[in-house]
Amino acid sequence: MKSIEHLTDSVFYIMAAFTEPRHGYAVMSLVEETTKGSFVIGPASLYTIIKKLLKEELIVLHDDSDSRRKIYILTQKGREVLHRDILRRKAMIELAEKGLDRGIQ
Repeated sequence: MKSIEHLTDSVFYIMAAFTEPRHGYAVMSLVEETTKGSFVIGPASLYTIIKKLLKEELIVLHDDSDSRRKIYILTQKGREVLHRDILRRKAMIELAEKGLDRGIQ
C-alpha cells in the first residue's frame, strides 16, 4: 500500500483531531464546530479514513478505549506526517498571500 504523501482535507482534519485521544463522534463534532459547519465529515467517510490510518500506523487505539467506544490517538509516525502536511499547507498559503499582496497596488 502506498503511504500517504499529501493529506486530503478530510484526512488532515481527522489527524489533527487525533492529536488528542478522541472517539469518532467527538472528531466529527470537533471538525464541524471548528469550521463553523463549513466542513462536515460523515460517519462513513470518518470510519473509512480511520481504517486507513490504522493500517498505515498513523493512529492507534488509545488505552482508554472500551468495547462500546473506541478512542484513537496519533502515533509518532502520524505526528510526523501531519507536521509535514502542515508545513506544505503553510507554504501554499504563503505563496497565495504574497501573490495577493503584490496584486494590490
